[in-house]
Order: sequence, then C-alpha cells, then structure tokens
Amino acid sequence: MLLPIKPICNASKTRRDGTSLIFIQYCQNAENKTLLNTEIAIPPNYWNKKLERISDYLPTEFGIANNLNKEIQRQIRLAEDIISYALANKIPDPVQFAKSTFTPDFDLSTLQKVVKENKAAKPKINRDFFFQFNDYIKSKEQSVAPSTLRVFKNLKVILQSFEAFRKKPITFDEIDYNFYEEFLHYLSFEHIHQNKKEVLKGFKTNTVGKNIKQLIIFLKNRKKKKIIPELDTTGFKIPEEEADAIYLTPQEIKQILYVDLSKLPHLQKYRNLFVFGCLTGLRFSDFSVIRNEDVRDGMLYKKQGKTKHWVVVPLRDEANSIFVNNFKGSIPAISNPDFNYYIKEVGRVAGLLHLVKHSYLKGSRNYIETKPKYEWITSHTCRRSFCTNEFLAGTPVELIMRISGHKSLKDFYKYIKIAPEQAGQKIKEIWKNRDEIKIKG
Repeated sequence: MLLPIKPICNASKTRRDGTSLIFIQYCQNAENKTLLNTEIAIPPNYWNKKLERISDYLPTEFGIANNLNKEIQRQIRLAEDIISYALANKIPDPVQFAKSTFTPDFDLSTLQKVVKENKAAKPKINRDFFFQFNDYIKSKEQSVAPSTLRVFKNLKVILQSFEAFRKKPITFDEIDYNFYEEFLHYLSFEHIHQNKKEVLKGFKTNTVGKNIKQLIIFLKNRKKKKIIPELDTTGFKIPEEEADAIYLTPQEIKQILYVDLSKLPHLQKYRNLFVFGCLTGLRFSDFSVIRNEDVRDGMLYKKQGKTKHWVVVPLRDEANSIFVNNFKGSIPAISNPDFNYYIKEVGRVAGLLHLVKHSYLKGSRNYIETKPKYEWITSHTCRRSFCTNEFLAGTPVELIMRISGHKSLKDFYKYIKIAPEQAGQKIKEIWKNRDEIKIKG
C-alpha cells in the first residue's frame, strides 16, 4: 500500500549540539497528520531534502550515512505496517494510533495486543448512525436557534425514512459517493412529505441542497470529534438554483391590510401578522414571537434567532397599530405551517388572483407551475417584500441588510425580486434625476 509517508529533517528546530531530529511524516490529509520520531539526529545541512536521505558526506562522528539511511527506511516500513494495520482494522483515527504506537524499536508482533489494550483502556464509542445524530442535535441545543434545531430534526426524520425506503441500515462505513447519489435521488423523487397541508413526493432542488449540506456538516462534526474516521465527501455536491419567488408591492400589501374579513374572523390574526411581517422585515421565527417588552417608543428591539444579532426596527404607524390594537402587545402563538396555509386564503379574498408562472428543478428535470399569485404566498414573502420594496424606494442597501441579516451584497441581490418593468422604471427615474445629457430642440 502506497501511503503518504516521508522522512523529513526540520532545520528550523536545531538542538544545542547543532543537530536536528529526523522524523517520519504521515499525512492522512491536510488537517490530520503527525511526526514520528526516528531518534536519529544530524546537522541539518547534511540532509538532502530532494532525495529525502542523509548525504554521503556526513561526518562519521554523527554516524555512517549509509547505515543511518538504511535504518530510516526500516523505520518507514515499520510505520507503514502500523498504519496499514490501523486502516485494515478500521481504527477510527489511524494518525493518532500511529503516533501513540510507533517507536523505533516497536515489535510488530505485539500490534494486536496493543489494540486490545487500547480498547480495554478506553470506553467503547457507540458509532450507531442515529445514536450519533441524536448526540449531535443535543450538543447544539444551547448554541443554535430553535429553527435551526428543527432543521436538524427534520433531516433526522428524512434519513430514517430513507433507511426504511432502502431496507438497509445507514452506517458510517458505507457513506461514500454511491450513498450520496442514492440519497440525492431519494430526496429528489422518492421522499414523501407533507407541505402546505398536502402530501408531496420529492423535494425541490434547493431543499435537496439544504439537506445534503446539513448531512455534510454533521459528518464533519463527528470526524472532528474523532468519533468516526475520515470520510471522503469531496464529491458530495450541494445542488442549488436561483429560486423563483414572489414579493408583494405596497399596493398589494394595502389590499391585504384593508380586505373585509368580517365574515371570516378566523383569518384576521393571520392577515394582521402577515402585514406586520411585511413592515418589519424580520424572519417569521422572529416577528411571530414579538412581545410588549420588545417595543419601546415606537421602535422594535429584537435579537434575531438565526444570526444572534440585535436589530432595531422603526415601527410604521400601521405596524404599531397592529401590534398595540390588534395583538394587544402580545402576538398569539401561530405555527409556520398554519400561517402558510391560511395566508393564501387571505390573499385570495384580497383579490391577488392574477396568474404567476414559476419554474423549479427536480434532479435535472425542469418543472413549470402556473398558479394565482395568492397560492405562492408564504411567511417568507413578508421579508422578501420588505427588502424589495425598501430597495425600490431607495433605502440604502446597507441599512436594509442590517435588518434582513444578509452577510453579502451578492446574497442580498439574489434575494430581492424585481419585475423587469420595475427595473426599467427604476433606471428611468435615476436617469431623470441625473439628467446628464440633454438634447436641444
């Protein structure tokens, strides 16, 4: 077996007698490597870095060069045997195993005994896939937002469904590119889930990508904690596409705000919360839990659950009226699925009936859906509407991003949605104000 092993002599670490130790370097990867001490030391200028050997001109007082080179090669073969044994026996961290086991005079016949002693000395790690996933979720409870925890828990449910679908347990040992392709296909076409209170089969490309991304993060976390060996996830691509999504214009938000719901009183709280979200720009997980103490002197003070950043949002008269008069300073508990379901009905009653066409990918196939605009409304429409309307109104992007939480201009400009005619109108206004070129009649 050809292993990434080579002898090195570090000239930067010279001992008092002017010599430097020769080490055997083993690199499992760029992040996990070690140096094994050969206990051979020479003046560093007699080390031939190109040939990776001691120069024949080494003064005899430091040893015979030929004999020392033979000894280095013997130790390299010894290190290779130790590492090969670790890899063949699926020892979780072969680098650490080599570091703790190797000595220049190590007896290979005792390898099995060393492994048994190590196992006896250390408590056995439970490497069951879902045991580790539960442990991962538990370890994140104090450091991430509840919405992020739900993402982890949803992925766990999906993986359990995938395990049942394939009729074969998921183990860390089998996670490779073949596993990735199988899971990717399952996410795209086979997984049965409930969305918007209807049963669907397969996720859209961006949802597939989010689940693949979280799986990779989980695997890297378990590797970093030395629970599992190195896994090659370089071929695990995260599929994504620029998603079609709507936003509502100020006029459309006004239609929703003033629509008569006297005969549909159960929709009023969803309408009020939707408009409140459109006027504050926060995520649903933030604007749906505002309390009286978060509002002072017409300003909303909120620590964002996802980014942990504090934002201060001036409340418009309409938003303040909804919070004070409709919600009495405390927004009622409303789940995201319920909100997404009922706000569509509000949009229908408000007259957002014109057809909107969207396309999306599943695998490599492009799908096109045409539905009335109200059918596309979700809780995310609030934040997207806020950002787009503020942008069109000329609010500096940096100020909008302070509320939206976008970390880069690239992400922000992908997020806002402007119709082609609005983009043209915006440019027309800029040209009119600039008025650089005038044609004389």
